[in-house]
Amino acid sequence: MAIFLTLESTVLAIISGFVIFLLLLLLISLNGRTKKTQAPHQAPVAGGAWPLIGHLHLFGGQEPTHRLLGDMADKYGPIFTMKMGLNRALVVSNWEIAKECFTINDKPFANRPRSMAMDLLGYNFLAIAASPYGNYWRESRKMATIELLSNNQLQKLKHVRESEVKASIKGLFENCKRSSSHKVSVEMKHWIEGIVLDIIMRIIAGKRYTSQDSSDFQEHATDFFDLFGKFVVSDAFPFLRCLDIGGYEKSMKKTAKEFDLVLQGWLDEHKSKRGSSEVKGDEDFMYVMLSLFDDKTKQLPDGDDTDTVIKAICLSLILAASDTTAVTLTWAIALLLNNRDVLEKAQNELDVHVGTNRQVNESDMINLAHLQVVLKETLRLYPAAPLLLPHESIEDCTISGYHVPAGTQLIVNAWKIQRDPGVWEEPCKFLPERFLTKYKDVDLKGQNFEFIPFGSGRRMCPGISFAFQVMPLILASLLHGFDFATPSDAPVDMEEAKSLTYAKATPLEVLLTPRLSASLYD
Repeated sequence: MAIFLTLESTVLAIISGFVIFLLLLLLISLNGRTKKTQAPHQAPVAGGAWPLIGHLHLFGGQEPTHRLLGDMADKYGPIFTMKMGLNRALVVSNWEIAKECFTINDKPFANRPRSMAMDLLGYNFLAIAASPYGNYWRESRKMATIELLSNNQLQKLKHVRESEVKASIKGLFENCKRSSSHKVSVEMKHWIEGIVLDIIMRIIAGKRYTSQDSSDFQEHATDFFDLFGKFVVSDAFPFLRCLDIGGYEKSMKKTAKEFDLVLQGWLDEHKSKRGSSEVKGDEDFMYVMLSLFDDKTKQLPDGDDTDTVIKAICLSLILAASDTTAVTLTWAIALLLNNRDVLEKAQNELDVHVGTNRQVNESDMINLAHLQVVLKETLRLYPAAPLLLPHESIEDCTISGYHVPAGTQLIVNAWKIQRDPGVWEEPCKFLPERFLTKYKDVDLKGQNFEFIPFGSGRRMCPGISFAFQVMPLILASLLHGFDFATPSDAPVDMEEAKSLTYAKATPLEVLLTPRLSASLYD
């Protein structure tokens, strides 16, 4: 009897425990449902996500990412979320929502997401564009802006820009003279990159590269941007970085080392010449930076030395200036070749305001309204960074009524915003005159959010003033000095490449013929 009582007690205990367990499960379930119903309202999630990888599989094709996200915006709305492996991304394709991100929520979105490229190619996040939001980013950006990119400093460097552009124009003319047809075929992006590299290297390191050196550096720069735009599995799944899937870590380390050797060589040379009679005239940016860091109050990140910081800042300025300028001017020339009436207007304007008895100077730019709006319309249709650079929220915030958790990546589709038919008439057509009439008050300095090719807010591109001194001068000098044609007079192929910046898929080969007297090219 006692045995049965013991068994009965044991069974009752088991049953009681099981009932309690079920009750606990029920309570947990109810609590979870309550939390779910009370959870903040979040932006719609795009369809098509797969388990674990989320929406990553959608980006495996050849369609440029800005177009893919633009199509998704047509389907899911101007703001939606995506899962990129373990990361959450908020995609914005509307100017009013973008304004909210870059004004009310500018500080919450002031961070950058961490990636292997920003780590290995950006000197462990010390490059300005890659730096996390904080004191180092503020100080490094301030130094670059005040000592190099301010209007006052850029004006002092006017002679560098003019002399380099004139030297390059003379080089084209010399090639034409050597040709039996008095024409020369030029691949425009490579040529423009060469000019911009010469300008920015003289400003930063006091150097003008030989054509061979410049070619090598351009090759490294091409590798840099190609790697920076690659999808790396470990960015979506950090725990897989040790596997180096695709071999990108090895390639990035190799490219980073090549750049570092060049930059360190320049820096060592500057150190050895400081204070000597070899340093004459205006000091370049590297000398200025070395002088700034003589002040021991300058705060450096823990564990990073002066050399590393200077190299990181210089690398940021050289590569950002060369690629984006070349991309934009390449599209501008392609658009002009496919719209000969606009090309003719630009050349007629140059003949009126500059004439045919001298070369173009930077002071002429203020009178070249048509040329300026050609560049603005190019940036509207083909922004160099169509998705801007990604931001990341450092705290919870609210966008368009939706709750956005901390750690969410922000992707702003500037390409989609700048082709919005609700804002722009005939949005996909190349109509530069729009910026002289209905849209004449729409600026690109980050305050008109329907037109933000350089971004907006505190992480807006600091090089906008440099861009709008270099780009008009190069384009005006080319249009003034040469007539343009394409091989066989064929239309320019406007196919887009899938890359970090908005590049053409095919090289732009242009036939140039001098249009001024020979003495003006000297």
